[in-house]
Amino acid sequence: MSINYSFDALPDMAMFACVVEAGSFSAAARQAGVSPSAASRQVARLEALLRVRLLERTTRKLRLTEAGAAAYAHCQQMLAAAREVMALSDSGLADKASAPSGLLRVSCPKAIARHLIHPLMPAFLAQYPQVDVQLIVTDRTVDLYQEAIDLAIRVGDAPPPGLAGRPLLRLRHMLCASPAYLCQHGAPVHPRELAGHSCLYLGEDERDRHWRFAKRGGEALVVKVKGRYVANHSELRLEGALHGLGIASLPEFVAREALASGDLLPVLADWEHVTDYAGMAWLLYPSNRFVAPKLRVWIDCLVAALAD
Repeated sequence: MSINYSFDALPDMAMFACVVEAGSFSAAARQAGVSPSAASRQVARLEALLRVRLLERTTRKLRLTEAGAAAYAHCQQMLAAAREVMALSDSGLADKASAPSGLLRVSCPKAIARHLIHPLMPAFLAQYPQVDVQLIVTDRTVDLYQEAIDLAIRVGDAPPPGLAGRPLLRLRHMLCASPAYLCQHGAPVHPRELAGHSCLYLGEDERDRHWRFAKRGGEALVVKVKGRYVANHSELRLEGALHGLGIASLPEFVAREALASGDLLPVLADWEHVTDYAGMAWLLYPSNRFVAPKLRVWIDCLVAALAD
């Protein structure tokens, strides 16, 4: 496809992205000031150019095809970049283009938000008075394109396809208990002994009762645990451990202060506690060549404060 064809298709690409965002041809047409039939013709023209169907049309709603989802990711980036350009005022263009401003939408898991991200907010907001931050605290996997998220923090082996990623810090899980609990029940010296202890675990599904362990040298095993108190929030498990309710599985950064004060003691510290919530935490953002100043300074802030 020649560069001229690509330029000619830009309005059709923009209309396609608007239709997906608005959810219908009529809604997108109202926003663009054209008729629904004109909006439909633009999308049809783009489909003809690409020789692929982008939208499945029904009487009630539109659904992206697999090819449409891939095309929308790129068209949405183009539209977002165009909006950033149009947001610049005519006066002081160069200065405003480099000045961080606007709303920054950030998604991250609950424990990371509470213990690692939230403490950084006062200093960041004071340093960048033109930037507003919306922190979206959720453990579910968000769609950065569909939900207009600027940056997400996720734990995983690598960035998912279609997203740019930067490693932030490696997270580890550990087992902790209060000195009083260990004095009364004894400290396990091997993971198998956990079966005889009261354990505080996540409890969202049956797999959470099966704690996995690995040790340098290749030994690995799974232990099925039990306990009288189960909670799917790390701070609640922390509180339970502090009150002597058992041995808790916790992110290291959640337990750090209690460990430093001696209110909690590490358990089986020579074993690695393997969980889906341990591993590399990634900064993920749409893979645009253009990174808005507000996002760039936020990434710099996180890296300076948290990176390994």
